[in-house]
Amino acid sequence: MMQTVFVQIRCRPGTTYDVAFAIVLKEIHAELYSTSGEYDLLVKLIIPKGDDIGRYINDAFRDVDGIERTLTTLTFKAF
Repeated sequence: MMQTVFVQIRCRPGTTYDVAFAIVLKEIHAELYSTSGEYDLLVKLIIPKGDDIGRYINDAFRDVDGIERTLTTLTFKAF
């Protein structure tokens, strides 16, 4: 079983394309979107069951230059 997590990313002005490219190179995402509004990117991650979600996200994004803030949304099977 896997855990689906969405991470919204706010980038420093002028760095959105660089941040997106760095994430693509890591090959950690299931989907990656550019968004409008308060955040610039939306990343869908599929995290293996049993992995620490906080550590996974921290390890995934800590070395990506240009990230100003993130907002993580956990999902739950409702149906």
